[in-house]
Amino acid sequence: MVQNKLHKSFQLNGNSFSNVDELIVYAQNFSKELYPFLKEWFSNKNFITVQTSGSTGTPKTIQLQKEYVVNSALATGNYFSLPKNTTALLCLPIEYIAGKLMLVRAITLGWYLDSMQPNSNPLKKVSKEYDFSAMVPLQVENSMENLHQIKKLIVGGGVVSNQLQNKLQKVSTKVFATYGMTETITHIAVKKLNDNQNEKQMSPRAHSRGYFSVLPNVTIYKDERNCLVIEAPKVSREIIFTNDIVHLISDTQFEWLGRFDNVINSGGIKLHPEKIEEKLSEIIENRFFVAGIADEKLGEKLVLIVELGSFKASKFQVLLESKIENLTVLSKFEIPKEIYFTKKFVETETGKIQRSKTLLKIQTKL
Repeated sequence: MVQNKLHKSFQLNGNSFSNVDELIVYAQNFSKELYPFLKEWFSNKNFITVQTSGSTGTPKTIQLQKEYVVNSALATGNYFSLPKNTTALLCLPIEYIAGKLMLVRAITLGWYLDSMQPNSNPLKKVSKEYDFSAMVPLQVENSMENLHQIKKLIVGGGVVSNQLQNKLQKVSTKVFATYGMTETITHIAVKKLNDNQNEKQMSPRAHSRGYFSVLPNVTIYKDERNCLVIEAPKVSREIIFTNDIVHLISDTQFEWLGRFDNVINSGGIKLHPEKIEEKLSEIIENRFFVAGIADEKLGEKLVLIVELGSFKASKFQVLLESKIENLTVLSKFEIPKEIYFTKKFVETETGKIQRSKTLLKIQTKL
């Protein structure tokens, strides 16, 4: 079977392997995270078991067909022009799909992969340059000084703030945001985050700025809730109904507006928290999010929740209220009615903010 093949060019941390057994023995000695996955990948089962991150609900375990996982790996290689002997850095947890896929891409396409213990600043002690890597926004934020060591970078697992996107305009790295979920075996769409792309090196579909462009063999449309529906027969035999509200630009492009389950109905006005957060990210450096809480008059009122860290709430609040008042991109409906502070957000194991649990924590203290 295709998934049991080890590409002869594949290297892991500078080591070549003449067969699968050699690789598995190496992984057993090198990493307690890599070993169980590689054992599962090269087993006779035709599926792998993965866990969803739990950022939008309870984490769950699902099965993915190995054939589809290989198809996803091939699609990424083709889309980003990453042939055999591509040098790549794995700095994401192997327990989740994004980390697993980096390993499968390398095994399938014949990359030279270096694997490291995931941390928030993966390039801090790295001196090598790489053709490709994948990170979450926090890792990118902390790696700005050394980001030039990566030629092409995909960013997923969270929204890239306007502030971070502005910083990315100054780097030579070609940076792309990805759209996807565990059920789609990582990304089915990407969008440019900076303007330095070499048009000749990329798939024609990769050129449209500001919107997500789907990968080949992916069909998109909307359901009656205006949520994205995905047909991607190469990576899923089922049609995937998402909770992501989108604006369709064309048959192959969309703008992501936010989560259906996050929409706030305030006095009859529907507000998309993620779009408001995009605007607020111009003036707020701390982690934050907006949400709706019950209100007698409006039904729901818009509130802003900010992670304080070591800041003092009183000083921060006055300054923040002034900045929000002068932020012209916000409509009058998008101005938060209240600002709440907390020392630390409730997070998933992968560091994603759990909005509902954080909000509940704050409301119990009111």
